[in-house]
Amino acid sequence: MQKGQINVTSDNIFPIIKKFLYSDHEIFLRELVSNAVDATQKIKTLSSKGDFKGDLDDLTIKIKIDKEAKTLTVSDAGIGMSSEEIDKYINQIAFSSAEEFLEKYKDDKNAIIGHFGLGFYSSFMVSKKVEIKTKSYVEDKVAVKWECDGSPEYTIEEFEKENRGTDIILHIDDESGEFLEEPRINELLTKYCKFLPVKIAFGKETEWKDGKSTETEKDKIINNPNPAWTVKPADLKEEDYKKFYKELYPTTMDEPLFNIHLNVDYPFNLTGILYFPVLKNNIEIQKNKIQLYSRQVFITDSVEEIVPEFLTLLHGVIDSPDIPLNVSRSFLQSDTNVKKISNHITKKVADRLNNIFKKDRDTFEKKWDDLKIFVQYGMLSNEKFYEKAKKFFLFKNTEGKYFTIEEYEKLVKTNQTDKDKNIIFLYTNDADAQYSFIEQAKTKGYDVLEMGGQLDSHFINTVEPKLTGKRFSRVDADVIEKIIAKEDGFESKLSSYEEANLTAVFKSQVPKQGTFFVNFEPMDKNANPVLITQNEFMRRMKDMSKLGGQPNYYGDLADSYNLVVNSNHELIVRISKQTEEAVGEEIAVIKQKIDAVTKDEEALEVLKKDKKEEEIPQEEKDKADELSEKKRDLENEKEELLTKYGKENKLVNQVIDLGLLANNLLKGKALTEFVKRSIELID
Repeated sequence: MQKGQINVTSDNIFPIIKKFLYSDHEIFLRELVSNAVDATQKIKTLSSKGDFKGDLDDLTIKIKIDKEAKTLTVSDAGIGMSSEEIDKYINQIAFSSAEEFLEKYKDDKNAIIGHFGLGFYSSFMVSKKVEIKTKSYVEDKVAVKWECDGSPEYTIEEFEKENRGTDIILHIDDESGEFLEEPRINELLTKYCKFLPVKIAFGKETEWKDGKSTETEKDKIINNPNPAWTVKPADLKEEDYKKFYKELYPTTMDEPLFNIHLNVDYPFNLTGILYFPVLKNNIEIQKNKIQLYSRQVFITDSVEEIVPEFLTLLHGVIDSPDIPLNVSRSFLQSDTNVKKISNHITKKVADRLNNIFKKDRDTFEKKWDDLKIFVQYGMLSNEKFYEKAKKFFLFKNTEGKYFTIEEYEKLVKTNQTDKDKNIIFLYTNDADAQYSFIEQAKTKGYDVLEMGGQLDSHFINTVEPKLTGKRFSRVDADVIEKIIAKEDGFESKLSSYEEANLTAVFKSQVPKQGTFFVNFEPMDKNANPVLITQNEFMRRMKDMSKLGGQPNYYGDLADSYNLVVNSNHELIVRISKQTEEAVGEEIAVIKQKIDAVTKDEEALEVLKKDKKEEEIPQEEKDKADELSEKKRDLENEKEELLTKYGKENKLVNQVIDLGLLANNLLKGKALTEFVKRSIELID
């Protein structure tokens, strides 16, 4: 028997390993199985080159639990090791001191694994003793047994072993009893080893016999050694891609929209399959759906530093030996290979979507509603993707038809260009709530887009500045005649005097919730008598603040609306006549008094002309103040008279409520009163 000390300068490296890697202690199983895979792959390579003449036999890697002995064993039939190789690869840990080691890797626990042979030594995170029983493939080499109890001291002796390969036997410590439980080991093997290129057996297959599940003698293979991404795209059919998606995400009910098969060997190595999932019109931030592998060994499902943020919405697998896995995230962000891979994936995604759009537009359109939010997210967050995606991004109108940006511009250019030569893209974010506005736009031959998605507000604000000579306007932002203003507008049937009187009448009936501004517009006589609109800029800012989830100036403002009265509608003309009949004479008398005061003010202004402030007599100043107060009182008297009349006019109340109802703003008690009033007016 040979005894010795593991070549480290620290008195005891193992407590440091345990403490430093504790949060990642489960990773030991990945490392041991990966080592077993490497040993198996090497014997296959030697055999293929003729350097190993023996039979390969069964190369399955086997994991076994012995709860009674409290051991976990990883066995392979790979190249094995000789005593000299044990000494070289196990007994020599090449770093100068534990302190230097900890300082170098203090920012990245995962960086330890894979360095200085510590893949194997990660087993001491969960073990009080580790044994290696191994036999080299070289014929004249004897089998050896290595043993270490967690101190730098070890023993190595010859050992009887019939078959080539290595058994790593972990004597699990009391704190790590979870790794003697079959469900826990099965979970880790599924997580880390699901697609390793060598068969891995754990447990036995079961069958249904005599009304119960019975264990058979057949090994249960827990991995798929030949996953779809390792197969040439030409050898796969669409159903193969769908089957692999189910293998990756067995609980997912929806099928993916499209897939992209990555297969690059220059200037870097990259394989994988990415899927576009159904996002159901909202961004499900699931940044653990792309799995990163290195030569089929699972590394992580946190890939934010490797792919652009918007691509984290995709599902699937990326496999690349060129991504430096054992370095800090800050290094990943600056690594040239990572940047090249990130740019390549972005380009491949855009090219794939563009190719589908060109070759099978019908299918692309059918899936667009689910795909749209992903494309928008990419266009908003990645300028290179925007430049490519603008060719296949689709607008959808209220008729359910789809157009590229260029196609839509051609469609509406002639009819929806305003007097200032701007092309107006009308849109709705709620076709039901804004139905009356959409219908009024359609009566003029205008087209309306559906833009009610989660990212549409951001998208409009981002895209609009890039579309020279084009402007987006929600269909209820104003009366349609003002949204797309033409040279040949309508003339009003009401005089400015009548409109001024009616302004006070209508103000008397506006809702108390929110802020309403009353104004009159000459519109088509067949348009609604009253429309409720919202300023496009203010509404966009409030929508953006809601989406961002952060309080700001616009988000804190009360909702404000424009109550637009159609001065050409017969009901409004009738209300004007009713007002004239009811209070016209009294208003006329007040107006005469106001006009007389105005003349006196004008006369005073003539006297003040060319005089400095100190040259104006106090008597004239007092007279000016007196006239101003008198005029204000008369204006208030007029306002009160019109307001009192307006509050009693059911028709005014009715047309305002009709406008509110069209915008889904009439609710509760106000809606009940509207129904009662409607019945009264019909009677």
